[in-house]
Amino acid sequence: MRVAMIAPPWLPIPPEGYGGIENVLDALVPELLSLGVEVELFTVGDSKIRATKNHWIYEHGQYDKIHRPPFDATIPISLSQLMFALNTIKKDGGFDLIHDHIGYLGPAVLTYACDKLPPAIHTLHGPPFTTEDRLKLGIPDNFPLWRQFHKTNRFFFVPISKALRSPAPANMKKLMLPPVYNGVNVNNFPFVTKKSDYFITLARFHPDKGQHIAVQACLEQGARLKMAGGVGDLMSAKKLILEIGNPLSTYRSLLDFRYFSDKIFPFLQSGQIEHVGEVSGQHKLEFISKARALLFPIEWNEPFGMAAIEALACGTPVVSMARGALPEIITHGVNGYLANTEKEFKFYMRKIDEIDPAACRQSVERKFSGRVMAKNYLARYQKVLAMAG
Repeated sequence: MRVAMIAPPWLPIPPEGYGGIENVLDALVPELLSLGVEVELFTVGDSKIRATKNHWIYEHGQYDKIHRPPFDATIPISLSQLMFALNTIKKDGGFDLIHDHIGYLGPAVLTYACDKLPPAIHTLHGPPFTTEDRLKLGIPDNFPLWRQFHKTNRFFFVPISKALRSPAPANMKKLMLPPVYNGVNVNNFPFVTKKSDYFITLARFHPDKGQHIAVQACLEQGARLKMAGGVGDLMSAKKLILEIGNPLSTYRSLLDFRYFSDKIFPFLQSGQIEHVGEVSGQHKLEFISKARALLFPIEWNEPFGMAAIEALACGTPVVSMARGALPEIITHGVNGYLANTEKEFKFYMRKIDEIDPAACRQSVERKFSGRVMAKNYLARYQKVLAMAG
């Protein structure tokens, strides 16, 4: 089987730091190769991952442009990546299947182009289908888009969780194959049983991620908290502080920046509540594996939660709000805890030492490894090819 894998153009694979989809592909592609699938990857030129063949139109990841106005940057860059891939696939004429990961634009194009191309699937990474709470935040309704998709035997969606699939419109569910959970290369994560005394958060800073809840909980309990993650495209803690100190900073127009500036920055205290910026490589592995627990106080319906399975792979338990896909990842009392309120969240933080690190690691090996993910995708590929005839 010969598969064209279309990645977003923003980051290399593997990414140096943050990179949700890119980390998933870093685990998926090698495992597909080991299962005998030929994978030609459409990525960026500085990707180091080994595929059957790499194709690119952009020499470097375009992440420095991702926060610019969509018509100036994100739309033309994403479309360039997509059109380059589809033109290459069409000219080649020998691919069996397309596996796309470019949000919104990928499925919109493929639903019409797949009659002239190989059958295709699009992994639905998110964002979630619109709910009332998102509308209240002023986020536009995405249902008018999703209602335009109609049944075909050559194009399908694969959601990354049951939670993501659940609120989909009826027409979309007819196009959805069973979910495939994201996976990681478990052996790349050190299994550490002796933990340090600090909690961590690991996510971009945004109201959805709820880091302010973790801050207040740790202040109340006198616990140490180390927070990793970027604010917009500001990845270093030093650059972020300089922008916060600049009253004319253009970053003040970004919700992420205002959230950090107003809800996080005033509570930073050296030795107790710290922001360490973006972490990657060996530093990231040590940061996660030695932590007492990952705090995941999300205030939205998270489509999956890569940080959670990375922590669990290290034997680090997770305390999360019971929202989105986290109940599919966390078995309450086994590899972490699920809270319904902030009060419960703080209570479960105090019980975290009762969780066995081995149970955390085993939960990833059983359900969220790259090998399990690849086998599940291969089954979806085979089903699509059978339906397409």
